[in-house]
Amino acid sequence: MIAAHAARWPAPLMPGARVALVAPAGPLRNAAELERAVATTRSLGWDPVVAEHALARRGYFAGDDAQRLGDLMGALGDPDIAGIWCLRGGYGAMRLLAGIDFDALARAPKALLGFSDITALHAALSTRCDLVSFHAPTARQHLSDFSRDSLARAVIAQTDPCGVAPGARIIRGGRARGRLAGGNLALIASLCGTPFAPDLRGTILVLEDINEAVYRIDRMLRQLMLAGALDGCTAIAFGQCTDCAEESDDGARSLDDVLGETADAIGIPCLAGIPVGHIPEQWTLPLGATAELDVDARRLTVVDLKR
Repeated sequence: MIAAHAARWPAPLMPGARVALVAPAGPLRNAAELERAVATTRSLGWDPVVAEHALARRGYFAGDDAQRLGDLMGALGDPDIAGIWCLRGGYGAMRLLAGIDFDALARAPKALLGFSDITALHAALSTRCDLVSFHAPTARQHLSDFSRDSLARAVIAQTDPCGVAPGARIIRGGRARGRLAGGNLALIASLCGTPFAPDLRGTILVLEDINEAVYRIDRMLRQLMLAGALDGCTAIAFGQCTDCAEESDDGARSLDDVLGETADAIGIPCLAGIPVGHIPEQWTLPLGATAELDVDARRLTVVDLKR
C-alpha cells in the first residue's frame, strides 16, 4: 500500500471570518437563492462577502469566463477573505483552471467549500497546492441539521465530520487508510489526462454523481482504470447517484454490480451509499486529509485533523 500523505489544512473559519460567496460555474436561478446563501453564511457566524458577478448569467454560466475567474481570483487574492463558499455547481469551473494563480493560494491558504462541478477546483488544489479543501454543500442550499453539523465540525471545529452510515451497502469488505480524494465522478473522469487530474495513489476515492445511466458510470470508471488513474487507490466510498436508474436499460447490470467489478479488479474495499452527493443530508469531507474506511462497520473516520 502506498503511504498516505496528508495535505495542509487551511485555518478554521471561526466566528467573524469573512467568507466570499462566488459562482465559478453555473448561475443562480434568482436573487432569492443569493439571499438564502447570505443568511446561511451569517447563521454560521461568518461575514458574507458577495462576489461582483454572483447573479450574472451567460447561457449556462454565471457570467463569462473572465467574470467568473475575476471573482474567484479576487477572493483568493484578498488577505481579508478567510474562505470561499461556492454558490452552486452546474458546469464551468474547469474552464477557469488554467487562469488560476495557485502559487498565491499556496502562499496564503484559504478554505474552499462546494461540491459537484466544484470538484474541478478541489482536484486542482490537491495537485497544485497540496491543500485540504472541503467537499461541502453549496452556499445556496438549504442546510439540514445533519449537514450543518458535519459542515461546522469540518471547517470550524476541524474535528471528524463523518461517522457511521447505517444505510450504506457493503460492496467489497475490508478496511483501508488513505487521503480523501475525489468528488463528482464525471469531473474526475473529465480531468483525466490533464495537468489538474488528482493523484489518486494512496487515497480513499469518494465519488458521487447525478443523472447518469449505469453504463455511463461503468464507462467513466473503466476510463479511469484504463488510464491507470486508480492504480494505488486504497478504497472506494461511493455516495449517492441521484436520479440515476437503478439498473441498465436491459436490467442486466446494477450500479452495485459495476462498483463491485471495479473494486474486485483493483483488489480494494468498497462501500456505497454514504451521505455524499446531491442529497439533503451530506457529510462535509476534508479532501486531502487522511481517513480510515471500515467497510464492514460502514464507518468513515477522518484521522488527520488540524494540528
